Amino acid sequence: MRILIVEDEPKTGDYLRKGLQENGYVVDLARDGTTGLHLAVQEDYDLIVLDVMLPGIDGWEVLKKLRETKATAVLFLTSRDDVNDRVKGLELGADDYLIKPFAFVELLARIRTVLRRNPQREADTMNVADLEIDVLKRRVIRDGQRIDLTAKEFALLHLLVRRQGEVLSRSLIASQVWDMNFDSDTNVVDVAIRRLRAKVDDPFPNKLVHTIRGMGYLFEERT
Repeated sequence: MRILIVEDEPKTGDYLRKGLQENGYVVDLARDGTTGLHLAVQEDYDLIVLDVMLPGIDGWEVLKKLRETKATAVLFLTSRDDVNDRVKGLELGADDYLIKPFAFVELLARIRTVLRRNPQREADTMNVADLEIDVLKRRVIRDGQRIDLTAKEFALLHLLVRRQGEVLSRSLIASQVWDMNFDSDTNVVDVAIRRLRAKVDDPFPNKLVHTIRGMGYLFEERT
């Protein structure tokens, strides 16, 4: 699932992005309101974590303009514990409100709660052939066997399964899983795919991860 963080405090923004990526989300980070609004309108996100006090335009204005065109779920972050502020955010169309400072586990719980309320949310469990992914528990089972994956391997598999049937380029995979611009001299994606295959494909007769020469990788069941 894709999350946009709009947070101008560098340490907070980087911390939230890293934490959410480690929990399997695809995360973009904007450090001002203008950029945040542009991304929120132009891209499709499942949820936006939006700080109230931002350079450029503040979070209130971002949400107000966003609601003119989109109903993307929004979780407000603010350092002001004021009832009027909370009411204002909810009236503008925010889905939840979290006061700084907060524990990351609480943010994670609130994000999951908001996404569960979203009728277009991603399923908690995903199945392809004999492969089952429990997204919330970050558990992978194939043909009844538990498969242990690293955080990046899980994020890679999660991306492939979400986009099953699509050919994903190396540059897209690198940007979504590692938040990096793909360098043709870097084989990080190919190495990660090999490691993932060794765990989820090699021990089983039915292969799910396929190489499309010159284009990238495809995840699907073939009979």
